[in-house]
Amino acid sequence: MRSIYSLLALAVFLFGCAEPPTYDVVLTGGRVIDPASGLDAVRNVGIQGRTITAVSEDELRGVAQFDVSGLVVAPGFIDLHRHGDSPANYRAQIYDGVTSSLELEIGVVDVAAWYGERDGVTPVNFGAAASHPYSRDVVMFGRSTGLAANETSDKPASPEQIAATVERIETGLEEGAVGVGFGIVYTPGINAEELQAAFGAAARAGAPAYVHIRADPGDFSNLDEVFAAAEATGASLHIVHVNSSGGDRALQYLERIQAARDRGLDVTTECYPYNRGSTAIDSHQYDDWESYSDEKFAAFTWVDTGESLNRESFAKYRALGGTIISPATYSLETVKALVAHPMTIIASDGMWLTNGRAHPRTFGTYARVLGHYVREEQALTLNEALTKMTIQPARRLEHRAPMMARKGRLEVGADADIVVFDPATVIDVATFEDPARYSTGFRHVFVNGVPTLQDGAFVEAAAGGIGIKAESE
Repeated sequence: MRSIYSLLALAVFLFGCAEPPTYDVVLTGGRVIDPASGLDAVRNVGIQGRTITAVSEDELRGVAQFDVSGLVVAPGFIDLHRHGDSPANYRAQIYDGVTSSLELEIGVVDVAAWYGERDGVTPVNFGAAASHPYSRDVVMFGRSTGLAANETSDKPASPEQIAATVERIETGLEEGAVGVGFGIVYTPGINAEELQAAFGAAARAGAPAYVHIRADPGDFSNLDEVFAAAEATGASLHIVHVNSSGGDRALQYLERIQAARDRGLDVTTECYPYNRGSTAIDSHQYDDWESYSDEKFAAFTWVDTGESLNRESFAKYRALGGTIISPATYSLETVKALVAHPMTIIASDGMWLTNGRAHPRTFGTYARVLGHYVREEQALTLNEALTKMTIQPARRLEHRAPMMARKGRLEVGADADIVVFDPATVIDVATFEDPARYSTGFRHVFVNGVPTLQDGAFVEAAAGGIGIKAESE
């Protein structure tokens, strides 16, 4: 019996003398901010594999040690609304602190192929919606024309065409799409019957409908039609870029959205921190272009060259097709109020790159909020801003994609999607005239534990991103 106690005592002694656990990566001395738990304190963070395994005041040892004293350590940012999924687009997002990038407003044509192309080779987590407008195009026009108008997009669909469109959407949902994307402004021929049928597909799959509503008609009927479809079907609803859709009436839009929430509708919304938009010059949004004044033409920017337009160049480029930056249609005061509003999620609406160029929101959305609206304007606190970039979008996705319960958080057991930045220097530097400039102030970015931005430089071989998908039944 005495020998057994001796062995136990020896085991306890040896355990007490053992080296502390060694992590793959340790971040030491940073200000850890986790909006999900409310933590805001100096802590050391340990990463093992793709998982956060320690958030501690104690000293930690790691194979790779990063001294992040004086810097903020936060969950990686989740961008619900992003176009452009090329390697160059994803690199720009890493420089802006984004670790999860999703195309949910419009969605993609072939969900299975889209995910397959990115699997194992992408530096950010990636996800997409099944596309109503692209599905509609294929059924009614024979092919997708993207955001560009075609001869069927302003025409109502027949019952047979609606059924075929819904079938394509359902296929995308079966393949793991995390929502259904609607660009109603690009398919003005959609009516209540078609909208409700497509919302019904989303509701049956437990997938939110991500909707670009019609242009502001002055009477909120663009909101009312999507509220009606959501209420009739039980679908969750996310209204994209309330600033772009609502203009200087956007705060009134938020009041209407809050009223819908108060009566039980599951509805959320988002904004980006600029007062100029961007879309396809050959879309239905510009069908009335011939009526524009010379001053209005001059306020447009052609992304490919950065030039201001006139009547002749607008006509030329509309015939060619491509991306345009629109004039300011609402005030910066409206932007400031929307960025600060508790309801809004931050989402970039980043655009496809043309010759490496795009709207500056493609490069600088998150740095602009942190640098300009938090530090300079003091429109909201750092914690409030991070809430809008991390846990709010994660919660919007969790029901359909339960894996998101491990993202948007900085706690033990969460995925190691982490951004480290200097709150005193983080800022966007992309402009409308010179957009292809990466944000500054981000020091490190980890995607599922993989260093993807290190000491302010993109890690070329990094491919830590995984597909954000609905789980198979």
